[in-house]
Amino acid sequence: MSNKPRDISSIENGLAEAIKLLKDKGIEESTGKSASFLRKCSDPDLDQQIDHKDSVKIDLYSIKQNKGHPMLTTHQYIIGKELQKIDSITDIDDLLVKFTILQGKLMGKIKSATDPVGEKGQKISETEKKDIFSALHDLERKLSEIKRIIEKS
Repeated sequence: MSNKPRDISSIENGLAEAIKLLKDKGIEESTGKSASFLRKCSDPDLDQQIDHKDSVKIDLYSIKQNKGHPMLTTHQYIIGKELQKIDSITDIDDLLVKFTILQGKLMGKIKSATDPVGEKGQKISETEKKDIFSALHDLERKLSEIKRIIEKS
């Protein structure tokens, strides 16, 4: 795989992460396509792109291998970035509900990461740390919104 820089909020970056996690064998087993083909899909300079069905197959395989879900995480990050741009919620009740949902997601990621049958057992892997820090960031952002609304009241 080439070491071309990829935008962190890109499908190409998510695919590059999946290839790194699953190696050639896992990519081929999950999609039925060669790792070489999918490496081309992760190249930001080429027009070739991953099919959505292959993206889902990669995540399902990755989850079964206790290696997270790199494609879903990428999609969540991309959508989350866009939602931040248009998110204009000013109702404290809505914010508290969203905060509670984000708190639940964080707790789920931590519980999954420290599960003895997880990727590294009770030790937290780098991928799991990335997921946890991402969930923490989302929670912190929502908490800041709540503080802002309360200060305006």
